[in-house]
Amino acid sequence: MTAFADWNGLGSEEAFVKVLACCGSRAFATRLVASRPYAGIDAAIAAADDIWWSLTEADWLEAFACHPRIGEQTSGASRQFTTWSKQEQSDVCNGDASVLDQIAKKNRAYEQRHGFIYIVCASGRSAGELLTILEDRLNNPTTVEINNAAEQQRQITSLRLRKLFTP
Repeated sequence: MTAFADWNGLGSEEAFVKVLACCGSRAFATRLVASRPYAGIDAAIAAADDIWWSLTEADWLEAFACHPRIGEQTSGASRQFTTWSKQEQSDVCNGDASVLDQIAKKNRAYEQRHGFIYIVCASGRSAGELLTILEDRLNNPTTVEINNAAEQQRQITSLRLRKLFTP
């Protein structure tokens, strides 16, 4: 059996915990698990996208709150969530100290302005790229930024679900 077939056949609680490592929204994990079985990985990812966009802003904020700030380590997250976050941010952590300092300062400014942390799909991006994106998004209206963050979370979740289903 594949990792996907194994997950498709797990009990609800165990499958829920695995999905929660991909996205910290309990409503998202509950609905994705409840909609099983899926015909294949692509069908599960498509369902995940549909579920994500049907959630409330409060559900999105719950997912955002599970992430570490860019350049920081997770605390209190599952081991799998922490591992994936470290992998996704590996290029950032190797960045120039002055760039990392700017990211840290602007992370705090972003959070103060918008009320949630800066969410970005960091996979394969350098610290400099992420700083530029952060600077571009920092002064957006919060109504725009919640949707930007939601799209970034959707991308992160899709990547993590693929990792879960095809280790």
